[in-house]
Amino acid sequence: MTTRDEDGRRAGVTANSFTSLSLNPPLVLWCLDRDALSMPVFRAASHFAVNVLSAGQHYLSRQFATRADDKFADADCESGPGDVPLLRGALARFVCRNTRHVEAGDHVFVIGEVERFESFPGEPLVFHSGAYRVATRHPELDAR
Repeated sequence: MTTRDEDGRRAGVTANSFTSLSLNPPLVLWCLDRDALSMPVFRAASHFAVNVLSAGQHYLSRQFATRADDKFADADCESGPGDVPLLRGALARFVCRNTRHVEAGDHVFVIGEVERFESFPGEPLVFHSGAYRVATRHPELDAR
């Protein structure tokens, strides 16, 4: 997840929860720890981006999951609508208008309305049971 505040400061995090919330209007939801250093930036931003990482971008997943002065160091980015940082090489990118925040325990649900979506060919980055994995087709299903 990436965004930019009104002063141009970029913020980004690796989220372990992201889901479609509604098709009409197109809404997505993800969760952020309420004590995250970037929480104030994500709360105030008009837009945010969801960058679905490709298999070769595991280093970005780690980089955005840790505290650092500049999480965007060595990240290949471009500016999208609302001036949100978009990560090049991602499999999919959603640009969302920041619409609502819902407190839930020690996290906040961040809800956004999808204003733009693009997808690219490649294999997804998968993190399961504490490790990065390779996604494969299920052997009992048609390989279409």
